[in-house]
Amino acid sequence: MYRPGLQELEAVIAVARAQSFRSAALTLEMSTTALSNAVGKLEKHLGVRLFNRTTRSVSLTDAGRVFIQLAGPALSDLQSAMDAVRSQQTPSGVLRINSFAAGAREIMSPLLLEFVRRYPDVHVDVVTEGRLVDIVADGFDLGLRRGDLVPADMIALPLGRVQRHAVVASPGYLKAHGKPQTPSDLYAHQCLRIRLPNGALFRWHFEKAGQLVQIDVKGPLTLDEASLARAAVLDGVGIGFFLEQDVRPDIEAKRLTRLLQDWTPPLGDLCLYYPSRRNPSAALKAFVEMARQVSKRRKS
Repeated sequence: MYRPGLQELEAVIAVARAQSFRSAALTLEMSTTALSNAVGKLEKHLGVRLFNRTTRSVSLTDAGRVFIQLAGPALSDLQSAMDAVRSQQTPSGVLRINSFAAGAREIMSPLLLEFVRRYPDVHVDVVTEGRLVDIVADGFDLGLRRGDLVPADMIALPLGRVQRHAVVASPGYLKAHGKPQTPSDLYAHQCLRIRLPNGALFRWHFEKAGQLVQIDVKGPLTLDEASLARAAVLDGVGIGFFLEQDVRPDIEAKRLTRLLQDWTPPLGDLCLYYPSRRNPSAALKAFVEMARQVSKRRKS
């Protein structure tokens, strides 16, 4: 008699989370065909369709929603049991981290690369995106965000890397157009506009002596990726607004000049965060411990 296996259950949960067979297949590291077959096998056994499928979208049926509500916690308990066993062993398996791109670059050399060298049996899967996600619901072990953005129910580990913004322009641009002395002076300059992950345009934020200012800048380009904006600013197109780590080497090498520094105070520390679990995997425990060591070295 056929009994659903772990693969079929994981397949359904993954498709429900991703709302896409292709994305779910990438998450589970299996082919789309194999994933579809696993879901179809379970649907045939249950005698109901769990998903409505079209060429453009995938959504849960009413039966599918009931199944996810009941089976999801059970699968989570089963995975926790397996994590408990793995936690007694050498670190291995997959460790999934969700971060914003600049944060991932900030910890790449001192933490991520050293970790994979030390623990070759662990595969670290880093996903970078601008939007905030529910790391538990989306199947991540860890998140990386600025401290004030970490959800209150998560364990946060400050990394000793204070985040702040930097307003910069090329020496050539400043020679031709002059330096802004206050945020309001930016209205007279060519600035690179920033599009947020949700599609909204970002207003440049400034603060000094308790005074908060938001500037809806104007300029020739709107971009949603820091490396593109950096290239444009280096080419003298206009003034850019970045996280400091994205342009720090350019400032130090004098390729870019920092502006309005007294209007860009520290925003908060970069933090790793993760949910409280009774039995974290050996890989998660090892990564968190290494992060603590890196943070201590930086503060000493």
